Amino acid sequence: MEIELELNGVERTVEASKSDSLLDVLRRNGYTGAKRGCDTGACGFCTVHVDGEPVKSCVEPVTKVQGASVETIEGLGTQDDLHPVQQAFVENTALQCGFCIPGMIMRSTALLEANPAPTEQEVREALSDNLCRCTGYKKIVEAVLDAAEQMDDGTAVAADGGRALDSDDGATTEVECSRTDCGCTEGEK
Repeated sequence: MEIELELNGVERTVEASKSDSLLDVLRRNGYTGAKRGCDTGACGFCTVHVDGEPVKSCVEPVTKVQGASVETIEGLGTQDDLHPVQQAFVENTALQCGFCIPGMIMRSTALLEANPAPTEQEVREALSDNLCRCTGYKKIVEAVLDAAEQMDDGTAVAADGGRALDSDDGATTEVECSRTDCGCTEGEK
């Protein structure tokens, strides 16, 4: 059977059998960012967005996404232009072994779309369906909070204390220093 869907912003028709999960079809078509973990919907490694909502693709029948918009980690950003959540994971060294991270990032972006200023507890609750076998949740939670803060003020991620950057339309520009106590002269970057 053929399934028509919008995949990362592109109209696509994919071949599938009635018993395929969304994850089966994504991986067969080269979208390997969503990982196969438990195959029972328990770990969240396979999380993607369907019509903007986080979905565990290993238990989502592909027949349910007919006509839907599906976004995978490959659709969020590029290697040269990461999504702010992806950038925050990098800047906060929240990557660990990396296997659960695509699902964590997809779940986090959905959270920040619904709640742009979550508390730490709200982040932990939102990510509670996504397991990390490295058990390093602290840096992941810090990355999501950092991404929320950076997305809120439109400033690119500089979690390491580096220079402040503006981000608009993916372009990055330097910002003049506005502090008066840092020793630089007015107009310096």
